[in-house]
Amino acid sequence: MTLFDRIKEMAATRGLSLLSLNEKAGLGKNAIYKWKTQNPSTENLQKVADTLDVSADYLLGKTDNPTPKDQKYVDLSGTNIFTYQGLPIPEDDWEIIKPLLEAAAKRRKDSKDGKRDDD
Repeated sequence: MTLFDRIKEMAATRGLSLLSLNEKAGLGKNAIYKWKTQNPSTENLQKVADTLDVSADYLLGKTDNPTPKDQKYVDLSGTNIFTYQGLPIPEDDWEIIKPLLEAAAKRRKDSKDGKRDDD
C-alpha cells in the first residue's frame, strides 16, 4: 500500500475527505493529492499524521500499528467501555472522562432515588 493509499484509508476511517484532511493539517491546496507522485516534506507528513492521530511510520508503511508510540492507552478489555472513533482512549483523556462518567452515574442514581439537586 502506498503512502497516499494509507492516508486516504485512514482519512476515510476518521470520516474525513482528503480535502478536509488537507485543510485540517494546514497544508497547501491539494498537497496530499500531489503525494501520489511526489514525496512530502517530513514536516507536512507529520502534520497529516498528527491530524489523523497516527504515527508517521504507520503512514510510511514502516509499521502496521497506527498508534503513535508516545501515547499510553487504558486497557479496557473485559469492560463495556467503548472506544472513540474506533481507537482506544488515551490515558490522559481517560483521566478527564472518568470523573464525568462518575458524576453522570451519580446524577442518574440520585434521580432514581428521588433526590433533587437542592436537597
